[in-house]
Amino acid sequence: MSHQVIHEAFFTDHHEEAAQILETFTVSDTLRLLQATSGKNSANLLSCLSPSLAAEILTAMPSDLLSKTLSELSPAIAASLLHRVDEDLQIAILSRTASKTANEIRAHMEYPSESVGSLMDPSAFVLPEDFTVEEAIIQIRKKASKDLHDLYIIDRSHTLVGKLSLRDLLLVSPDERLQSVMHQDLPAIHPLESREQIVELFSERHLFTIPVVDLDGKLLGVIRNEDIVKASQEDASADLQTMVGASKDERALSPAWFSVRKRLPWLQINLFTAFVAAFVVGMFEETIAQITALAVLLPVVAGQSGNTGAQSLAVVMRGLALRDIRPSQWLTVSGKEVYVSFLNSLAISLTACVAVALWSHSVGLTLVIGVSMVVSMVIAGLSGAVIPLTLKAFKQDPAQSSSIVLTTVTDIVGFFSFLGLATVFSKFLEF
Repeated sequence: MSHQVIHEAFFTDHHEEAAQILETFTVSDTLRLLQATSGKNSANLLSCLSPSLAAEILTAMPSDLLSKTLSELSPAIAASLLHRVDEDLQIAILSRTASKTANEIRAHMEYPSESVGSLMDPSAFVLPEDFTVEEAIIQIRKKASKDLHDLYIIDRSHTLVGKLSLRDLLLVSPDERLQSVMHQDLPAIHPLESREQIVELFSERHLFTIPVVDLDGKLLGVIRNEDIVKASQEDASADLQTMVGASKDERALSPAWFSVRKRLPWLQINLFTAFVAAFVVGMFEETIAQITALAVLLPVVAGQSGNTGAQSLAVVMRGLALRDIRPSQWLTVSGKEVYVSFLNSLAISLTACVAVALWSHSVGLTLVIGVSMVVSMVIAGLSGAVIPLTLKAFKQDPAQSSSIVLTTVTDIVGFFSFLGLATVFSKFLEF
């Protein structure tokens, strides 16, 4: 039996053991052996090597070897390895790959913008479980970044099996294998989960990093605490824009036409809602014509109800962002905001009544503005809580222009309550 046949049989039946041996070879020697074997064996061997070495070998493959290997390699593993190289190299490698295979790999490299996968670091430092501690330390010195904190450990099929901190690694015997000293009880998350899920994990477990795995438990990358903090800050600033109808994609120096295109639709919607509010005022045109003081006091009522709703909205939005509350708690949250708004409205309306009484000397007008402020502020507080909770319950972004909706509600309620009460009690308002 020739050496080639022996190699082929060994690679076919014992590719995990063969991969361990190949890790002691140079890249050029490994490429020579892979060139001489079948595409399936080449793919199996590559998938069993440590990810950093496998990525290095993948980038050095000639076109014929690359083509036959990637056609047999799992797209998920190929994507994971390509994530470890520069973007220019990724493009070059995929351009030398059959279009069907390249498209399958690209599909595994792209994740929705709001998903965990979009934030993960796919080039996390990973080593096989059969490495000794001494071998691991050598690899860390050669290839790890200076900010390495956690070492993730996989089996030869790239399935996550454990984790070891750099500190713990230095405290165990150099002859121990990683599988005997690693920590196996560790949380993991799927790349298509929402960022909210990972925030909850970090807050509960107080970790520096969390691994990202696919449905088969294969390690795809890691999420770092600082990346989540940065993303949360960006999301918070984006929410400030979306709450008032600006796009979260817009920046201070974005092109003018881009800004116009993003803002104009919401301004048109806001114009429509303003006409609705104006229609409500128009319903009481005769009352305003008879009692002109109502026009002077109208902004006071609308302004206070708007501020009350905005306070409630901000608190509830923050609670949803930090996962302090859930849509199922809408009754508790709404009840609390109504109670707070009611107490605040009593204090504010009392102050307003004193001011109006001194200005108008009309008991009727004083009572109307006092009652209308209580009514409008309570409904505004309720609206500020219900609007984002409702959007969240329907799987919509609770920040998306919620302040525009809230402003419409508070204006209509404020105008209707004040002018409606003034119309009903108009004969008592003369002064």
